[in-house]
Amino acid sequence: GVTRIPSPNYDDRPAGMPIELVVVHNISLPPNEFGGGGIIDLFMNRLDVHAHPYYAEIAHLRVSAHFLVRREGELLQFVPCEKRAWHAGVSRWRGRERCNDFSVGIELEGADQIPFADVQYVRLCALLSALRARYSIVDVTGHSDVAPDRKTDPGPAFEWSRVKIA
Repeated sequence: GVTRIPSPNYDDRPAGMPIELVVVHNISLPPNEFGGGGIIDLFMNRLDVHAHPYYAEIAHLRVSAHFLVRREGELLQFVPCEKRAWHAGVSRWRGRERCNDFSVGIELEGADQIPFADVQYVRLCALLSALRARYSIVDVTGHSDVAPDRKTDPGPAFEWSRVKIA
C-alpha cells in the first residue's frame, strides 16, 4: 500500500545505529494548499521557482522524509527506512543530537492550524504499528519537540490523542 518515489536526499546512517524514534512533521506546498506536486518536487530537488513565490525561498533546500501521508491517505515512501532521510535537521531528543541518525521521518500533508483528515490518522497509526513491529521504536514525537527553537510542526491542529500504536 505504499508508492515509492526514490529521493536523492539521503545517506547512510551511522554503522550499527538502531532506529528508535519516529518524528512526525507536516508539510504543504504551496503553504496551506494541498494536493499538488510541490512536496514531491521539493524532495526530488526539482521545485519550479516560477510556480509559486514561496518556492524561490526553499528551492535550494535538500530535504526528504521517509514517508508522506497525503490528505486522502495515500502513502508515499521517499527514502528506505534503513537509510538516513534529511528531515529533522539540527535536532535533539532525550539529550541525543542528530535525530536523523536514529529516526524515521513521517510527513503529513497539512499545516499547523488546519485539522488533519481522519484517513491520515488511520494511515499514520497503521504505519507506526508496522514500524514498531520491525524496529526498536521507543517514542513518537513531533518535529517541534526535537527542534523547538526552529520548528512548530506538526502543530496545534494535530491531535496526538488519535495516535494509537498497536
